[in-house]
Formats: sequence, C-alpha cells, structure tokens
Amino acid sequence: MTILLLFISLFALIFIGFPIAIALIVASLLAILYEGSIPSVVVLHQMVGGMDSFPLLSIPFFVMAGALMNQGGITHRIFDFAQALVGWLRGGLGHVNVGASVLFSGMSGAAVADAGGLGAIEINAMKARGYDTDFAVGLTAASSTIGPIIPPSLPMIIYGVLASESIGKLFAAGLVPGLLMALALSLMVAFVAYKRGYQKDAGFAFSTILSTFKRAGLSLMTPFIIVGGIVSGFFTSTEAAVVACVYAIILTGFVYKTLTLKRLLRVSSETVETTSMIMLIIGGAAIFSWVLTSQGIDAVVADFLAQTGTSKVTLYLCITLLLFIVGCFMETIAAITILTPILLPIAIAAGIEPIQFGIIMLLNLMIGLLTPPLGMVLFVLARVSGLTVEKTAKATMPFLLPLIIVLVLTMMVPEITLWLPNLLYPNT
Repeated sequence: MTILLLFISLFALIFIGFPIAIALIVASLLAILYEGSIPSVVVLHQMVGGMDSFPLLSIPFFVMAGALMNQGGITHRIFDFAQALVGWLRGGLGHVNVGASVLFSGMSGAAVADAGGLGAIEINAMKARGYDTDFAVGLTAASSTIGPIIPPSLPMIIYGVLASESIGKLFAAGLVPGLLMALALSLMVAFVAYKRGYQKDAGFAFSTILSTFKRAGLSLMTPFIIVGGIVSGFFTSTEAAVVACVYAIILTGFVYKTLTLKRLLRVSSETVETTSMIMLIIGGAAIFSWVLTSQGIDAVVADFLAQTGTSKVTLYLCITLLLFIVGCFMETIAAITILTPILLPIAIAAGIEPIQFGIIMLLNLMIGLLTPPLGMVLFVLARVSGLTVEKTAKATMPFLLPLIIVLVLTMMVPEITLWLPNLLYPNT
C-alpha cells in the first residue's frame, strides 16, 4: 500500500504541475508519514546522502563549460565547420544537423543543452534552405540525444556514482554507440532526402573545410582534452570538469574575445540555476529510491523477472518497457537515480556488464526525452520552432526508428559498448 501511495501521489503531483524534484520529495514524505514507523528526519538524511559524492562536483563545472561555449558563439563555429564537412551531401543540412550535434556533444553533455543551443541555428538554417519544418524539427530533436551518449555526459557521471563504476570507462563505452546513432540518423536523412527531393546545399571545397576548421579547431579540442586527460589518468572526471571550464573561459574570454562580463554573469546565473535543479532532483530521487528499496520493491521486481524468465532477452524487454514508460513521465537524472539501485543488481545477476547496462539505460531514457507527455526535448524545440508540443512530437516519431535500432544493437552486441573500455583499461 505504501508503494501504491508513493506512485499515485508522485504522478498526481506531476500531473497538476509540480516540479519533478518537489514531487519526488513530497511523495516520499507522504509515504513515510503513512508508514508511521519511519522518522521524517530520514528525508533530510537521505537527501544529503544522495548529494554527498565527490564526482558530483563535476556537474556545475561541466554545466558552466557548456554554457560558456554556447554564450561565446562556439555553436556557430561548430555549425559552420559541420556544414563545410558534410553540407555537400544530398540533404546536406540534415547531415550538418547530425554532425554538429556530434561535435557539440563533446562540450555540453546534455540533450537539452544541445537542443537549446544548436536547435534554433539548425532549424532556422534548414527552413531558410527550403526544408520542411517537420523534418528540421524532428531531426534536431533526435540528433540532440547524441549529446549525453558521447562523452562528457552528466547522466553518465550520475550513473557512475550510483553504480560505483569508473566514469572514464563509461565515457569510453558511450563513444561507439554515439557514433552509431549519428550514422543511423544520417542514413535516415539520406532516405528522407531521396523521398522528398532535397538536394545538396553546398559544393565540396577543401579550402572551406580548412578555413572553418581553423575557426572551430580550438573549440573541437575540448572533448579530446577532457576524455584524453581522464583516460591517461592525468586527472579525474571531477578535475576534468574544472579543466574544461577553465579552458572554456580562456577560449571565449581571451582567444575569441566573445565573453563579456554581462555574458559571464548570465552564464554563472544559468549554472547556479541548472546545478541547483539537478542536485535537488538527485536529492529527491535519493529519498524516493530509498523508500522503494525499504519497501522491498527490488525483491518484487526480481521475483517478477524470475517468474517470466531470467534470459537476457526477456530482461531487456522488461527493462526497455519500464524505462520507456518512466522516460515518458520523468526527467533523465531522476530516473537514473531512482532505478539504478533497483535494476542494476538484477542486470548483473543476468550476466550483463554494469558498463553496458549503463549505456543501455541511458539510450532508453534518451528515447524517453522524445516522447510525450513530458519529453523535455519536445518542450525545448516547441519553444524554439514555434510549433505546438503535439506537432513537435509527431515530427519526431519517424526519427525514433534509427535510435531504437541502435538500442537493440547495443543490447545484442556487448562489444559495441565494451570494446573501447577494455582496450583503454585492459587491467581493470
């Protein structure tokens, strides 16, 4: 009954418009009060415990680095380079859309940041060249989900903390699936371009590639500095976030000279706001997860899976269905914080590597960002494009197919996620 009250109150609060963090805290407190035997002070202890982790210190620095890159005009440089690189293909700006998201993912680490930062540039450029609005919006939504898969990634950091796994390994594990997502979306672009008669947007010119690379080259070094430093052991993931932030300040403030004091204050304000929101969600989800585990929900889920069969295929189907439903209603970070302690032991018992499971969980939740009623990317792009959320969701539906294909491949072929971590970390 306590679990039932927990979920009913959570979804009721979300439905009437409560922020997800507040809904998690209030629902957990109601369940604790109903239970009667648990002191309400547990709420504070669990919140503090959920947020008390050294690797989580990297979140504000990665958020600030991405915001600095965005406010400092880096997105335009990346878009111009991607256009020179692949704009000569048929349906060129569609490929540019995907390529720019891959490049920007090494800086932002968040799908919403990608959609908000590059989204307006990509959609406006595609509409100006005669592309249909539904194609531009749907592709932009789908390509933005590459951001948290290719390192650095804020959700990966949170999963790594909860699962006690190497964040460096998780970053390495996400690279190949992220590139596969880009390839699958590019093939979809080629297909749609052929069906709708989209043409090339530019001719191939090596000189243009070279000139745009010179403008964007220092920006593109960011992911290499972050991932290279972590993999080489030169600094930890938390220290890498600080390095990324300092590099972004040097780049935008002293090299490109686009970072004014006003912009710096705006970025600082955005960082505080975003970090506060993320940490409050983590704290609220920690309480919610604790209530679930204290009521034995993990045993209930394990028993259910034991009755339906514990094969990997069955487990993948059950987990995918669960994450899809959760992703439709819940923010990614909250979902990871709540579900990782419950699902990870079950996945390990079924023989799934924790690193692979983390990427599978993240891919599932990225698809959830594109599905109504609460897909965050849909709301961001609806605002950017001027479409309603319903039309934005409809435009995104065809682009779910390539993402689902990559998800299935990642489930069925463990080497897609494990090959690079095993290569880079052979003795761990």
